[in-house]
Amino acid sequence: MRASPWAVPVVALLLLALTLSGCATEGVAMHRMPPETPAANNAAAIKKAQALAAAAATAKLAQTSTAESPLPLTAANAPPPQTYDPWERLNRFNYRFNARFDEAIFLPVADAYRWVPSPIRTGIHNIFENLSEVDSVINYTLQGRFHYGIKSLGRFVINSTVGIAGIFDVAGHVKLPYAPTGFGTTLAKWGMHPGPFLVIPFFGPSTLREAVGLLGDYGTSYGIDLGDIYRGDQSWGVGLVNAVDRRANINFRYYSTGSPFEYENIRFLYVRKLLLEDAGLHRHEKPKKRDDAVPAGQ
Repeated sequence: MRASPWAVPVVALLLLALTLSGCATEGVAMHRMPPETPAANNAAAIKKAQALAAAAATAKLAQTSTAESPLPLTAANAPPPQTYDPWERLNRFNYRFNARFDEAIFLPVADAYRWVPSPIRTGIHNIFENLSEVDSVINYTLQGRFHYGIKSLGRFVINSTVGIAGIFDVAGHVKLPYAPTGFGTTLAKWGMHPGPFLVIPFFGPSTLREAVGLLGDYGTSYGIDLGDIYRGDQSWGVGLVNAVDRRANINFRYYSTGSPFEYENIRFLYVRKLLLEDAGLHRHEKPKKRDDAVPAGQ
């Protein structure tokens, strides 16, 4: 059979078309589908995830530090540990004397007093509290705190009558709590500084101002002599019972902590307590400029 003269050209054209078609397809495929690199892609994804996690942790730490962490403290935020104590040698001697006296005599007597039935001890304690209301009324008046003076006067009247000479604290049950004050607080209200630290034999820690206050309170009780119990021989017995009752209601024990710095700790805490109470007395007053300098450490 003889082939057509157009067969060869047609076949050649078909082969050429197929060749060109394959190249175009390969070119399009290479343009649309980038080369696959799974290892590189995974490493980049891991690195990005780690960066995001680190950024989130840093932001959370910064937020927590800002919201919860306290401001850094400096030396100015802490009260000075020094206390004005020019009579330290004498005070230490008195402190040791009080400790020995308390251990040998005062504390055993107070422990024996605790064997007295509770209702009797409570009645004795209430009587002495009621007697101190007279001193509180006078000092509240001198301090200009008249509403407290009226409350103390009300307590004294109620407990002296309904409470049978103060044996029962009836005023406490009608929401008139016991809030004593003294001449030492009156001096503080007038602006007197506590002064140097002072340990008084048989009384314990004090300051010069509080020692003057004790004398003032005793002078008030002696001058008024309510019930005729602050003068004469009976005053010694009344004072002794009052002292034992007070000691029996205090849980303090000398050198119970075993600290070699007990004297310094007691001195610091006592004076700082007075300074806080003084600040409370003057919290509504405008600060005044003082020309006199307070000794350092007071």
